Amino acid sequence: MRQTFYFNRALAASIAALMIGAPAAFMLARNSAPGGGGLSNLPIGPISPPAEVAVAPRMQAPAAVQPAPAPSAPREERAKAGALGGRADGVAAPPPPRLASSPLSRSFQPAKPVAAMNAEGVRPSPPIDTNVAPESAFRDRFESKETSPVKLAAAEPVSTFSIDVDTASYAFARRALNAGRLPPKDSVRVEEFVNYFPYDYPKPESAQSPFKPTITVTPSPWNAGNRLVHVAIQGYALQSAERPRANLVFLIDVSGSMSPQDRLPLVKNALRMLVDELKPDDTVAVVTYASGSGVALEPTKVADKAKILAAIEALGAGGSTAGAQGIQDAYRLAESNFDKSAVNRVILATDGDFNVGVTDQSELKGLIERKREKGVFLSILGVGQGNYNDALMQALAQNGNGAAVYVDNLNEARKALVEEASSTLFPIAKDVKIQVEWNPARVSEYRLIGYETRALRREDFNNDKVDAGDVGSGHRVTAIYEITPVDAEKKLVDDLRYGKKTPAAAQARAESELGFLKLRYKLPKEEASRLITQPIAESPSVESIAHAPQDVRFSVAVAAFAQLLKGAPYLGDYSYDDVIALAQSAKGEDPFGYRAEFVNLARLAKSARP
Repeated sequence: MRQTFYFNRALAASIAALMIGAPAAFMLARNSAPGGGGLSNLPIGPISPPAEVAVAPRMQAPAAVQPAPAPSAPREERAKAGALGGRADGVAAPPPPRLASSPLSRSFQPAKPVAAMNAEGVRPSPPIDTNVAPESAFRDRFESKETSPVKLAAAEPVSTFSIDVDTASYAFARRALNAGRLPPKDSVRVEEFVNYFPYDYPKPESAQSPFKPTITVTPSPWNAGNRLVHVAIQGYALQSAERPRANLVFLIDVSGSMSPQDRLPLVKNALRMLVDELKPDDTVAVVTYASGSGVALEPTKVADKAKILAAIEALGAGGSTAGAQGIQDAYRLAESNFDKSAVNRVILATDGDFNVGVTDQSELKGLIERKREKGVFLSILGVGQGNYNDALMQALAQNGNGAAVYVDNLNEARKALVEEASSTLFPIAKDVKIQVEWNPARVSEYRLIGYETRALRREDFNNDKVDAGDVGSGHRVTAIYEITPVDAEKKLVDDLRYGKKTPAAAQARAESELGFLKLRYKLPKEEASRLITQPIAESPSVESIAHAPQDVRFSVAVAAFAQLLKGAPYLGDYSYDDVIALAQSAKGEDPFGYRAEFVNLARLAKSARP
C-alpha cells in the first residue's frame, strides 16, 4: 500500500515536471537555434525584445555585444559626419541594426559585428554594408559579339575598322586562368590579347607623321593554303621635352563593393605608382563616389606630392554606387582647371558596378561624348570580379577617347601606369581608322581576326565626324587578316557559277598587290584627318611561319590562343600545344617575363574548367 502511494506520488511529480519543463525547453531551443531552424519559424510563445536577445547568424558567429562609448569627436567633425551621412573620416557609417518584427524576420537577421576592440585588443573586420548585394548575386557583364565572318573579296572587297589599344580582355582572362577556369567567351577580344604585348616594330621619325606601318605576309599555321597578312603599326614615342602638361582627375569608386584587397587597396597602390611618374608641374585632383560623391582633393600640383598621396591613402570603401553623379562632378572639376595646352583627362577607377543614379549607357555615353568634344578625355582603370561591368567600361572608354585597362594585380598596375604611363596618358593621334581594300584577282576570301567591337562602315572612313580609337605615345597596334588566295584548293565559300569576271584594272595589278592599306588619323589638336597609304605586296613574303620575324610569330601565337578561348570556328585542328610551341620559339629576350607568362597561361588553359 505504502509502495503504491509513493509510486503514485513519484509518477505525479514526473508528469508535473514534464508539463512545466517541456514548454520552457521548447522556447529556449527556439530562441537560441542558429539561423532559425524549422521550429523557430513557428509563431508560438512570446518573443524577447531585440535589446535583450541577440540572434546568432547562420554560421554561429558570436552574438553581438555593445561597444564601449566612443570618445566625443570635435564639433566640426561631428557636423561634417552628419552632413555626409557617414563618419568624420570620410568612411560611410554602418546602418543601424534592424529590429526583428516577426519570428520569420528574426531568422534572417544575423547579429551585427561590432567595431570595438575585443579582449585581445584586435579590431574586428568592418561591418558588411547592407547596400551591397553578396558578390554571388552579381555576374560579370560582357558585350556579346559574333566572331568576324569570312567575306568574299569579289562581293565585299573593303574592310574598315577603328584602331584599338585596350588590353583589359587579356588581364581578365589571365585572372580566370590563374584561378583554374576558362574566361567567359564573350570576355575574349582577340585584338586586346595581341596588343597587350610590346613589340619592336620599325619606328616613325616625327610626331607630325606619327605612324609607320610594316606589313608581313606569311603562311597560315592552321589552314594549309591560306596566308596571314600581319599589319604592324608603330606609334611615335614622345620625348620628355615634347610631352604636354597633364591635368588629371582621379574619379575613384569607394562603394562597399570596392572594399576587397583586389579592388580599392589595389587602386590606391596603382595611383601612387602613377603619381610617381608625373612631373612637378602636372596637376592631380581626386573625386570619390559611393552613395554620393565628393571632392577628396582639389587640383594640386604634383610638386606637393605628399598632399596627393595623403588624399589617396585616406580613401575608404562603403555605400552604394552613384557612379553617374561622380562622373559629372569629376568633369566639372576637370573643366574648372582646364588647360588648352595640356592633356585634360579623367581616370575612372572602379569595379564597374553602377547601381544608383543614371545607369543608362546611352545617357552616360552622351555625357562623355560632349565632354570629349570640349577636350576632356576619359580612361578606365577596372578592378575586381564577380560584378565587373566590362560592357559599360568599354563603352565609356571608347566614347571618352581613352583606353580601358583592367588591373588584376600589382604587376599589371606597374605595366599600365609605370612602364606605359606615356602611352596611357598622352595621345599622339585620335580617331585612328584602318581600311583595307582586297584585290579580287589575288584574294578569294578574307577575314579580320578580332576587332568585332570596332567595326566601321565603309563610308565612315572618310567621315571626320565619326569617332574612332586613340593611340598614345609609343604605342603599337597589330591587326591580322587571314586570306584565301584565288587559286587555293580549299575555300569556305564556293565560287559563283555566274559570277562577274575580274576587272581588267585588277588583272593588271594582280602580279604585285594583294590589297591596299589606308590609315586615317587626326593629330591631337587638329580636327581634320590625315592619310597614310601603302600597297600590300605579296613579295616579300616568308616561306613558312617558322621563318617569320620573331614578333610576328609571337603575335600570331597570341591570336590563335585567343581564338581557341573564344571558340572561333576557323582554326581546324590547331591546339593549345601548337600555340605553346609557336610562342616558345618566339619568346626572345622577354625582360619583364610577359611572354613566359603567356606560355604558362596556355598550359593552364589545357586543364582549366569551363
